[in-house]
Amino acid sequence: MSCNSCSTGKDGQPRGCKNNGTCGTDSCNKLTVFNWLSNMSLPSNQKPFDCVEVRFKNSRKHFYRNTENLTLSIGDIVATEASPGHDVGIVTLTGELVRVQMKKKKVALDSEDVRKIYRKASQKDIDVWSKARDREEEIKKRSRELAIALSLQMKISDVEFQGDASKATFYYTAEERVDFRQLIKDMAKAFSIRIEMRQIGFRQEAARLGGIGSCGRELCCSTWLTDFRSVNTAAARYQQLSLNPQKLAGQCGKLKCCLNFELDAYLEALQQFPKNDVKLYTEKGTAVCQKTDIFKGHIWYAYEGEWMNWHKLTTDQANEIIALNKEKKKVISLEEYALELIEEDTKTDFENVVGQDSLTRFDKKPTRNRKRKGAQHKKKRRNNNNAGNKVAAKTGGNTKKSNNPTAKKSTNPNAKNSNNANKSSHKNNNRRKKPNKNAKPK
Repeated sequence: MSCNSCSTGKDGQPRGCKNNGTCGTDSCNKLTVFNWLSNMSLPSNQKPFDCVEVRFKNSRKHFYRNTENLTLSIGDIVATEASPGHDVGIVTLTGELVRVQMKKKKVALDSEDVRKIYRKASQKDIDVWSKARDREEEIKKRSRELAIALSLQMKISDVEFQGDASKATFYYTAEERVDFRQLIKDMAKAFSIRIEMRQIGFRQEAARLGGIGSCGRELCCSTWLTDFRSVNTAAARYQQLSLNPQKLAGQCGKLKCCLNFELDAYLEALQQFPKNDVKLYTEKGTAVCQKTDIFKGHIWYAYEGEWMNWHKLTTDQANEIIALNKEKKKVISLEEYALELIEEDTKTDFENVVGQDSLTRFDKKPTRNRKRKGAQHKKKRRNNNNAGNKVAAKTGGNTKKSNNPTAKKSTNPNAKNSNNANKSSHKNNNRRKKPNKNAKPK
């Protein structure tokens, strides 16, 4: 479930999260921790842990001590100690799991950074806090205009107000050191509040702003990643990725953090492979490594001078040849090992689950259609010749079949009249030859 500011507005239009990821019910928050110890009861005679985790805008979290023994639960809005004044945040974690988080982040219980909680926030505190949050976007735009007017090489990415609206923290990124003393004077005069400038890295900027990565999912740094480790191009080389800055860089402009996720698995797999600079010495010549396939465990070698002909070997075969070379022995050639690997390769047939239908069952075979068309054409020719012979026999013409298959019927009208005349004379002759039944014998 979402908070009221995430619900729909008038006429069913989406209202949007005005809190920018910090909701009262803790449903839109980023970097939340699931309290899997919430349903477990403490042993007898043991007091609950008196520290809680409080979250402010975006991913900023701090630990506070509950000195007043307030009954706090996840989602409560509290007023915490600040310098000067007080700040307003949301409780995100309570109980024994806070002790685990403090140990993970190396925060001591008696540290000065662990301040105390004053009280649960009243309605007045919440109203002042919400009004100050509504001013943040306008002030951020105005502060950028002031920075551009002073020609400062910096980018103001976010503004965060304190809960009592007495101080505002400006987060900025810059590649070099920036002298912003005059900018602070101009902003204090324009906004009438205390100004604090805090520089963050490009990765922290992307984590605060959020977004969608090239994989189609939300950025790791804004959802669950808390520690930003350095990423270099060696991680891409070990994974055999093309060194294209446009593909390897994230929204922060730096190398993607996900390049380190599978690096350990690649390094473990590469331990079985020989080094790329190791050459194989054979009687036919010296072979140099050209390509490796980490997933299949294959290596391609080519002889010096015959760079177009590659020979595929397995890691075991390559290590065997290297071991023989260390003993100052040479194999005959790489073709023997490559032939053994070719014989083992089998052609895979892509079939369905049942294994009965083929992928080409719907493809048309034009050769059969051509044969059928040719047979039909010959059959038509034979029928036309037979019809012409029958007509010739009736008309008393030549009964021999014509050798010319393309011969056509004559279109001469006189020929038609002569045929009709022959037919009529033939009929008259037949009539004369018929005997008369009524005639008396002589």
